[in-house]
Formats: sequence, C-alpha cells, structure tokens
Amino acid sequence: MDTYIDQPTDVRPGEQLDGGRLQAYLSEQLPELDGPLTVQQFPAGFSNLTYCLKCGATELVLRRAPFGNKVKSAHDMGREYRVLSKLSDVYSLAPRPYLFCDDETVMGADFYVMELRRGIILRKELPSGLDLDADTMRRLSESLIDNLAAMHRLDYEAAGLADLGRPDGYVRRQVDGWTKRYQNARTEEVPAMDRLAGWLNDDLPGESGTALIHNDYKYDNLVLDASEITRIVAVLDWEMTTVGDPLMDLGTSLAYWVDADDPPTRQQMAFGPTHLPGSLTRQELVERYEAQTGQTISGILFYYGYGLFKLAVIVQQIYARYARGHTQDKRFAGLNKMVWTLAESAMSAIESGEL
Repeated sequence: MDTYIDQPTDVRPGEQLDGGRLQAYLSEQLPELDGPLTVQQFPAGFSNLTYCLKCGATELVLRRAPFGNKVKSAHDMGREYRVLSKLSDVYSLAPRPYLFCDDETVMGADFYVMELRRGIILRKELPSGLDLDADTMRRLSESLIDNLAAMHRLDYEAAGLADLGRPDGYVRRQVDGWTKRYQNARTEEVPAMDRLAGWLNDDLPGESGTALIHNDYKYDNLVLDASEITRIVAVLDWEMTTVGDPLMDLGTSLAYWVDADDPPTRQQMAFGPTHLPGSLTRQELVERYEAQTGQTISGILFYYGYGLFKLAVIVQQIYARYARGHTQDKRFAGLNKMVWTLAESAMSAIESGEL
C-alpha cells in the first residue's frame, strides 16, 4: 500500500513561493531544520493552498490562502492555526502546527506550518492499481461516519475552544450567511439556487445541539493508514471548524456523498469513492450516525439540502474567482455547471422526500 501514499508534485504555475525568503524565515523560527529548502505542492484542493516543505530529512506542510483572495476572513490562517494548536492536544487525528506567520513580506499572505502525516488520501479517482473490495469499502465508510460522530462528542470546552463560535442561532446565521455569499459571488442566474435558498429560509428547524464541527468532512480530507486503509490517521483542512449544530456538519458530509444509483451528473462530481460496492448509502450513514450518537434525527432533508446549498456556494465562489480573472487555474473553468447540478439535486431530494 505504500505505493499509494499521497505525494506532492511540482508547484502549479502562478502559485510559486519565494524559496529564499521562506528559508530565511524558517531558519529563524525553526533553527533545528537542517538542509536546503525544497518546495513542492499537493495538487488537489480548490481552496487554501497546501505545500510540502523538505529541509534535509524533515518534511513539513505549509498552508496559505489562494492567490487572488480578497476576503481575508474566508481564508483565516491564524484561526486555523489556533484551532489546531488546541485541538491537537485532545484529538490525535488533528495534525500539530508549529508556527504561524502574519508577516506578509515573507510570501505576500499569512501562512502556517504544521507536521506532515503520511498516508493514503482517496479522491474522485482511486490511485492507479488500488483495488478496494466491498468489505473494505463498507468498513471504510463506517470508519468515516464513526469518526464524525466521535468528533461531535469531543469536549471542546475542555480543549479551550468554547469561544470558537456562537452556537445560539447557528442554523439561521448559516442559511443567511451562505445566501449572502452566493449573492456576492453570483455570475449568472441559477433558478434552482434561488428556490433552494427560499426553501431553506422557510423550513428552518430549531437547534439540534452543540458540538465542535469540521464543516468540510469528506474522504479527501482524511489521511488513511497505508498498512490498514480503513484506519484514519489524520483529519485535514480545519479552516471552517467552529462550534455549532452537529447536524449541519452531518448534512455537509452527506452533500459530498454520491450514492451508486445517483444520476450521472452527480456521479461526475464525487469527492471520493463513495459509490463503490460495499459503501454505505447516505441513508445508511444517517442510521449509523444515529446509532453512534444515540440521537434520533428528524428533518434530515433540511440538513442535506443545506449541505448541497453550501457546497454549491463554495463552488460558485471558486468559479467567480476564475470568471473575474483572479486565478488562471483551468480546473475552475467549468465549475459553474457543478453549481447547477448541486442545486437541482437538492431540489429533487426535497421534492421526492428521499436522500
């Protein structure tokens, strides 16, 4: 399985870092580093940029906001660093951060550096040659949802993260906030998005509880053990973590989950191998989450619809950066089509009454 461990590659054009300036800064902050600095980039991901730094035998990860970002609060590296600084003490799957830099003369943006957790990361397409049978996929999908339930049971107050969010009124603020973000990032008319935003506003449930929530929990944010692929060794990408309603977090994860019988347009935008034989379905994920937490969930379609809406807005924001010339990354050119599909999938689920 070591063959399939996630590897960095050459840095994408336009996203290079000033290696000399960065090495000088790291030498001051982490004097134990030895050897010339080599910078590579982890190629996946549409939001914050993730680089692999190699200094001699030491490997680290650097995270920074995307180039062209104009909204600093949307890519708050300082906040993500503070979360990991406290969370890594109580949650073994959170990578440990080493330093945060808000001196933009180093690379033009805030960034932080953390430990590298080596392992396998599953994305839309499995690594060439990796074959996961039905039993493995079932156990893997069980591990994913079991860990989400465990994360929601963490004592965030004891970890010093009680001030991370405002749980009262969380559901209302999220619906209002993502609706506003969509309006700000709109580049064309998408009727299903307007209908979905209206439905979420009109069918708002009460708060289901309070927990530490990840807000972007899916396969490609999990690092899996190369010797036992059903074992999670790290959870990545904590930029949207807060304290809020755990069912909103579950809804986001369900939005990323593509079932084997979903339409081809949805199959094309899978964020992991969720459709492979043996995988739990969205409904089975909900049932296992209920069993793990002892909670009976009502109104799951609201949380699923919200998850799809939020995902569509995130995609629209990324597409808007491309459409407005703030990035040249050709991967973003067709993302507007994904916005349509996500919104229409949400409305179809709402109208059918089924996940």
